[in-house]
Amino acid sequence: MHSEDARVLTMHPNGAPTLAAAHYRALFAHHPEALMLWDPSDDRILEANDRACALLRRERNALLALPPSGLHRGERGALVVFTQSVLEQGEAWTNSLTCERPDGSRVAVEYSARRIRLAQHDHLLLSARDLATVRQRELTSDVDAYARGGVADWRRVERLFASIESDNRLILRAAGEGIYGVDANGVTTFVNPAAERMLGWSAGELVGKTMHETIHHSHADGADYPSAQCPIYAAFREGAVQHREDEVFWRKDGSRFPVEYTSTPIVDRGRLIGAVIVFRDISDRRDAQERLRSTMSELEGLKRRLELENDYLQEELKEETNYREIVGRSRAVGEVVQKIELVAPTDAPVLITGESGTGKELIARAIHGASRRGDRPLIRVNCAAVPAELFESEFFGHVKGAFTGAVADRVGRFELADRGTLFLDEIGELPLELQGKLLRVLQEGQFERVGDTRTRSVDVRVVAATNRRLDQEAAAGRFRRDLFYRLNVFPIESVPLRERPEDIPLLASHFLAKVGRRHGRNALQLSRADIERLQGYQWPGNVRELENLIERAVIVSTGTRLVIDLPGNPVPAAAPVSAAPPAPRAAPATERERIEQERHMILAALEASGGKVFGDNGAAARLGLKPTTLASRMKRFGIEKPRRSGS
Repeated sequence: MHSEDARVLTMHPNGAPTLAAAHYRALFAHHPEALMLWDPSDDRILEANDRACALLRRERNALLALPPSGLHRGERGALVVFTQSVLEQGEAWTNSLTCERPDGSRVAVEYSARRIRLAQHDHLLLSARDLATVRQRELTSDVDAYARGGVADWRRVERLFASIESDNRLILRAAGEGIYGVDANGVTTFVNPAAERMLGWSAGELVGKTMHETIHHSHADGADYPSAQCPIYAAFREGAVQHREDEVFWRKDGSRFPVEYTSTPIVDRGRLIGAVIVFRDISDRRDAQERLRSTMSELEGLKRRLELENDYLQEELKEETNYREIVGRSRAVGEVVQKIELVAPTDAPVLITGESGTGKELIARAIHGASRRGDRPLIRVNCAAVPAELFESEFFGHVKGAFTGAVADRVGRFELADRGTLFLDEIGELPLELQGKLLRVLQEGQFERVGDTRTRSVDVRVVAATNRRLDQEAAAGRFRRDLFYRLNVFPIESVPLRERPEDIPLLASHFLAKVGRRHGRNALQLSRADIERLQGYQWPGNVRELENLIERAVIVSTGTRLVIDLPGNPVPAAAPVSAAPPAPRAAPATERERIEQERHMILAALEASGGKVFGDNGAAARLGLKPTTLASRMKRFGIEKPRRSGS
């Protein structure tokens, strides 16, 4: 306290000596209540005793440096009203203010204040009490009052609880909800059978015990639940019904279960003597709510995934695919189909090799369609077209704000292919520095989106394709060996078209029908001469080149005659109109006649070449066929290779 104010405050009306002033200062300092002296005009705390410092958890100098308005930050209106009441009435009381402690917590206080005159100014002398302590004292006072009432009063209360249990015994036993009673000390007075079943305690084990400490002592996370904060006890402390749906009770075995309860106060002769609590186990309700939330979340995820898959499929439809089904009856095609049937039902990785244009993607689609994942999408990634800086975003996705331009979350190809198939086309073109990132997700089935910390799991079947020899690439250090072995579990080679000429008629007819429908030229037909010319070509572009050539022929052809322009084999110039047309060769009337005619041509060529099949002037060269093609036809027609002349 400031020296001048202390002297005025402690001066006795009859002029007591300085010793009396020191005596009164000691009384102020050691008073059992928290005391403070305020100057309301300057918004200052002039003095505070030890109990005030303890209540507010502040050092004395720190408290004196704090203005009353700072102590009651955020309550300026209520503080002004209280201060004005003291100044105008001479004294006042309030329990509507809270004081802020250094840790940011607030303590509800009860203030009693009186106006005093010091150095020609009005000051406030306040006593402060913790409201929680005040209420505890009131509760203790009620208990003491019962104790002072003697044994008769206590027994009357006991009889009242016994009467409640007796009068409602049938209801208590039949009720499906747990029901128990507590007195004003929180001690259990009765427990019904449903409560016993739910809690695992018998009534004999609970009656006479403090119920909060037995079944309500901790929150769901295990944190302590002070009895002073217990809503069940608040019913008989405050006289108001309490209802909760977000707490737990603890069983005898240490397990817990979520409850919904109502605590209703019991009043006897105007006094609160306890409460009756009705509770129910809401585990099933919580489980149902959680399942509903999970289902809704899953449905939302599926909806989003379907939207993304639909967007992806729409993009895929814009890109024309070679064909919809495998066409061919050669031995090579049969072997590929057999391998597809073997590997499709499994989840084994497949590596498809072969030259460009041989139908590697068609094989991948056939594997996916025949697998158990056929009802899920086949997601295609052209590894040669993915920029290195966008590799992770393309494959694994990113979250909004992960990098410049990431204006929204994006799902990567792996996540789109979850429970489906991921087709990695041109895998040999993937840069070496990115192959390790791909290998990790193939091995672990887990990844993180760019900019995200959450690890996601996927179930993806991988089919890769390349026109390179990855074993040679790995040996040269241009492809990771571990990634090659990971992909090469079940290899399938797509055979080039030049090695299966017997499939060319079927493929050419298939493409002619498809292209003819698209261009409205259904009348065009392939002649035998066209087929032979097509079979004699080497097809460096394979099936893709054949389809493109057929489409070009459809476009340039007029009438019903198909004009095929093979590279290095220009279309002959049209003959002059005045020239006499060549005599037409009679076309075979039946398939049998056609076969016989072709057999006769082979025999004639063999005879003319002296039995020579291969090489210059051999039968194959005379017929314009590849030697392997001629050998295949000779076998089909049952023609033995003749002994050469002079041998």
